[in-house]
Amino acid sequence: MKKFLQIFYVALMLLFIYAPIFTLVLYSFVDTPVVNIKDALEIGFSFNLYQKLFNDAALMKIVWDTLLLALIVAILATLLGTLGAIGIYYSKGKLGKSVSVASRIPVINAEIVTAVALVLLFAFIFTESRSYFAMIVGHTVITTPFVVLSVMPKLKQMDSNLYEAALDLGATPFKALFKVVIPEILPGILSGFMMAITLSLDDYIISAYTKPAGFDTISTYVYGAMAKSNANSSLPALRALSAIIFVVIILVVVIKNLVARKKEVN
Repeated sequence: MKKFLQIFYVALMLLFIYAPIFTLVLYSFVDTPVVNIKDALEIGFSFNLYQKLFNDAALMKIVWDTLLLALIVAILATLLGTLGAIGIYYSKGKLGKSVSVASRIPVINAEIVTAVALVLLFAFIFTESRSYFAMIVGHTVITTPFVVLSVMPKLKQMDSNLYEAALDLGATPFKALFKVVIPEILPGILSGFMMAITLSLDDYIISAYTKPAGFDTISTYVYGAMAKSNANSSLPALRALSAIIFVVIILVVVIKNLVARKKEVN
């Protein structure tokens, strides 16, 4: 009975978490402006919303702009976060602890505080707080700490003597870093990279405060479309876009886990 209750509890929690997402995926195949069961039963299921999504040039431009922004941010955040994690790990004494604590502040800090601070900083330095560069910096600020958090566990799992052994065998510090350390922590780097992409795609507050005029990300466009409600004809197509993003993320996670499990078996 106890085991049954445990399984039931876990299933209930999973249902609570994933029911909204599965509903979204389901209604991405129902071409109605308003989501309700009656219209779904009357109209039936189709790929009309997916066709509207890919035929909407303005919406597709927003998607590609958002993906490009996320890719740029993820590359920068991964580089900075990986180097930062390595620096923290090999730093001795209070310096490493101080930097480690400082790197976590953007994680626990309210995003609205970070957004306002960035706006004030860019307005003070460049007299213009809204630009593509400001967006990149803002997204990098909030994603880099998560890369650090992804890489640090892999560094702690690594045999710390490997790096020193490589130096003793004649490798330069730079070569030892790329031949020994980076391969050992690569899974953490990849996880941090994917997390940075996801966080950038998802971000609204930083984007809303720093984006230049005429530029939209998926999140800011969705917010604007929701504000206009049914007056926006592209709003239903956003269900298809959200479903695609969800499926792609699930596939990436599944493939990553399968590859990791295969490596463990070998």
